[in-house]
Amino acid sequence: MKNSLRGWLVSGALPASACLSALLLAATLAFSGAASAQEAPAAPAAAAPAPAKEKDDLGKYTTEDGTPIYNIQPDGTLDWYTYSGYRRYHAECHVCHGPDGMGSSYAPALANSLKTMTYEQFMEIVVNGKQNIGVGTADQVMPAFGENKNVMCYLDDIYVYLKARADGALGRERPSKREDKTKAYTANENQCFGRAS
Repeated sequence: MKNSLRGWLVSGALPASACLSALLLAATLAFSGAASAQEAPAAPAAAAPAPAKEKDDLGKYTTEDGTPIYNIQPDGTLDWYTYSGYRRYHAECHVCHGPDGMGSSYAPALANSLKTMTYEQFMEIVVNGKQNIGVGTADQVMPAFGENKNVMCYLDDIYVYLKARADGALGRERPSKREDKTKAYTANENQCFGRAS
């Protein structure tokens, strides 16, 4: 059974949203190429996410356009996805990108990158990787994580954590309060990893 809310495939090998993001990115690039050919003005930098948030049965908050977004309550309580993203980032990403998304000598500070990077661009880079050859003093290579379930099953989680860091909504410290993980999230997580529920 496909979970349309999260977009994971039945096999759990890759979120369907990763394929969608590649299509959206291609369409965006094609559109921007057509716009530049007509000498249209440059598109403005990515704006901060819309404040309107909706919560689905998995506990994921999204903006009106469906982009995952963090939700931090006034008392500092994080939504489950942001909390999980903190944990997953530090399990899989911080070795290269530094503690709390602050970067390193060979990988960019994602807390800065997500100030302008869209959700679709983030997914494209994580799924397919990226190479910047001859940049600065060393080549920069981001490996593709499209087949790594420890990343792909938590891609939205990692994104919302880094987006909260980029927006200044979350500090560098370990989150102390969080919402509970929903049963639907657990079932979806099991489905992604191919585990019995």
